[in-house]
Amino acid sequence: MPNGQPNQSNGQWYPPEWPDRIRALAAGELTPVAPRRAATVLLLRDAAAGPDVHMLRRRASMAFAGGAYAYPGGGVDPRDEQPVRWAGPSLDEWAGRLGLDDPAQAQAVVCAAVRETFEEAGVLLAGETADTVVGDTTGEEWERDREALVARELSFADFLDRRGLVLRSDLLGAWARWITPEFEQRRYDTWFFVAALPAGQRTRDVSGEADRTVWIRPAEAAAGYDRGELMMMPPTISTLRTLEPYGTAAEALAAAGGQDMTPVLAQARLEGDELVLSWPGHEEFTKIIPAGGAR
Repeated sequence: MPNGQPNQSNGQWYPPEWPDRIRALAAGELTPVAPRRAATVLLLRDAAAGPDVHMLRRRASMAFAGGAYAYPGGGVDPRDEQPVRWAGPSLDEWAGRLGLDDPAQAQAVVCAAVRETFEEAGVLLAGETADTVVGDTTGEEWERDREALVARELSFADFLDRRGLVLRSDLLGAWARWITPEFEQRRYDTWFFVAALPAGQRTRDVSGEADRTVWIRPAEAAAGYDRGELMMMPPTISTLRTLEPYGTAAEALAAAGGQDMTPVLAQARLEGDELVLSWPGHEEFTKIIPAGGAR
């Protein structure tokens, strides 16, 4: 697997170059890259055994986390700060929830979450009014707009204006925040959201970054990770596990307000000749890296 290798006992994404980069950072030979703001959405739909979550498998050729299962999402476009048709909590409320000082940045993160969900899954959290949601996003005209957004030929604000839609921020619930470790070459400050699949809409396999998409129960996906069959980054498997107690998508969305939004950032420390890599509060991801490699 060219972009990473799973742990022997589970599917934890672990790039083979990490030990050298961690040691270089500890020696002062590596300057951390500033993380780029990003957003991702755990899209849920109700099923007989509880809510399923929509996941995609990143193409093995992807420079970051190739082969890993993830959720629809991506980086913030600077134009996501443009004034946008808005419904739901105020920008000040969102800034407080997301831990941001600037309401415009909070808008950009929420816009990125909604925009990326449409770009990568064909699902749009928007409606003609503050209490409606579009019922169908298929067809040639929708696809042209989606492709224009992907190509950055169209801003999300202009897309909504063109169609007379408002962004339904109340359909999102902030769930978690993870920051890529300082020793990674590509770093993201990522906010995770939950949302229910709107009635009448369906996901489409349209992401150019994925080679597979699935609807799967969180517990089933977590079991696949534990068996080493599904590779995931720590934020992905962690958020999957936190979804398991909820019996419906609405229950999960209602619980979003109580989720801890403290950023999670991996830490690495030297203990003799060994490196200890850990994510505070998430002991299952701790790795001991001896002088000769990782275990």
